[in-house]
Amino acid sequence: MQTLLDILHREPVWLPVARLRHGMLPADLAPWLLDSGSLTRRLRAACCGRFNVKVLSQRRSVPMRCERRLLGLPARRVALVREVLLSCGDVPWVFARTVMPPKTLVGRYRRLAHLGNRPLGELLFSDPGVRRGPLELVSLPEFPLPGRRPFWGRRSVFQAGGRPLLVSEFFMSELPTEVPR
Repeated sequence: MQTLLDILHREPVWLPVARLRHGMLPADLAPWLLDSGSLTRRLRAACCGRFNVKVLSQRRSVPMRCERRLLGLPARRVALVREVLLSCGDVPWVFARTVMPPKTLVGRYRRLAHLGNRPLGELLFSDPGVRRGPLELVSLPEFPLPGRRPFWGRRSVFQAGGRPLLVSEFFMSELPTEVPR
């Protein structure tokens, strides 16, 4: 049986938000997908104190071709790849994958390589030296989730002190329709 990680490690087709047609996004998920603020902050607020981060993997590896292209990395260049589950209690809400080139993990941003179970979003959105690029979305119809077809994700490149890192987030569970601010 195909797993979520198998699908995510293939080359998905990402679309800029501007290329999506009206009505393409599920109405209940659109506020989560299109929000440019801190997903961590929103998940914490919606989860009422039961929010947690579980590191699935953190290793140096060659990112996918679409990730390398977006980050301007040459073929076979290794980056730090971190994969986590953002959960409410025991229910995983979001699978997140972060690709951090070595040139990003220097100086004050060296700490990004040592987050453990701390959420990356807290650091990114509290640092005035970090800027977020435009959102891109993906639909993965080959991995339907109960009550939702297809499976949706979003990604964007952050500039930390002028150096890039890529954050991709895939929504795994039904989330509250009211997006807490």
